[in-house]
Amino acid sequence: MPKTVADVMSRDPITVQSDTPLTEVIRILAERRISGLPVVEQTGKLVGVVSETDLMWRESGVTPPPYIMLLDSVIYLENPVRYERELHKALGQTAGEVMTRNPVIIHPDKSLREAAQLMHEHSVQRLPVLDSKEHVVGILTRGDIVRAMAAEQG
Repeated sequence: MPKTVADVMSRDPITVQSDTPLTEVIRILAERRISGLPVVEQTGKLVGVVSETDLMWRESGVTPPPYIMLLDSVIYLENPVRYERELHKALGQTAGEVMTRNPVIIHPDKSLREAAQLMHEHSVQRLPVLDSKEHVVGILTRGDIVRAMAAEQG
């Protein structure tokens, strides 16, 4: 019988709330040697994920979109909305300000194959695992899937 997400996910993952200061998020990631955290409301519902990638904006800076001037008009050659999002992340002080909203999620009864396909399609490192009430009950990483594959091979 194929393994499900519930069989290999990490249960009761560490979560933070939107108002958690970034200094605390960074400390948790470093101390626990993890690369991302689910961000939840006080009720426990998932609102986003904050990852090392989200935090890189603080160090790498933000590049404004290319533009040309024509008479008195600025014409952006790239969507300036992306720049505004990146700038907000670079200047953010809380988990909610830098997190990735609407993360890709999975439910515990799904197969590992489905989880692997989702991770591949969306280029994500982790999937928050949600119950029917949208509460975080676990987290599944690429490493969890690889370890499950190794265990099957004996």
